[in-house]
Amino acid sequence: MQNEELIKQALIARENSYSPYSNYKVGAALLTKPGKVYLGTNVENCGYSPCNCAERSALFSAISNGERDFEKIAIVGSSNGIAYPCGVCRQVIVELAPNIEIICAKDENNYEVLKINDLLPHAFTPNDIK
Repeated sequence: MQNEELIKQALIARENSYSPYSNYKVGAALLTKPGKVYLGTNVENCGYSPCNCAERSALFSAISNGERDFEKIAIVGSSNGIAYPCGVCRQVIVELAPNIEIICAKDENNYEVLKINDLLPHAFTPNDIK
């Protein structure tokens, strides 16, 4: 699947955002190596700590369905700039999808492709607790 098509899927997912507090909608589209796409959106809560980001929603959905091999994830936000994963999502990605291609996008024409090591150098990983 082309990056632009995955970004379009993330834009669709963004429409389902539940973000009444920040009004910042985020959508994610996660492509597995077998070719299945899992969508995720941000879900806020007035208590804040129970909130979940779009990237984690997509990853957790895929894992809940038995997926473990991920190819790439597209992330779009509702601001005027490119959306990047937050620190918590970066930590989750480094453990659950360390080799994934991360497409940080504004739209299908404005994006950059990164690896988790670009976003979270010197990450704390499961190897650090062995």
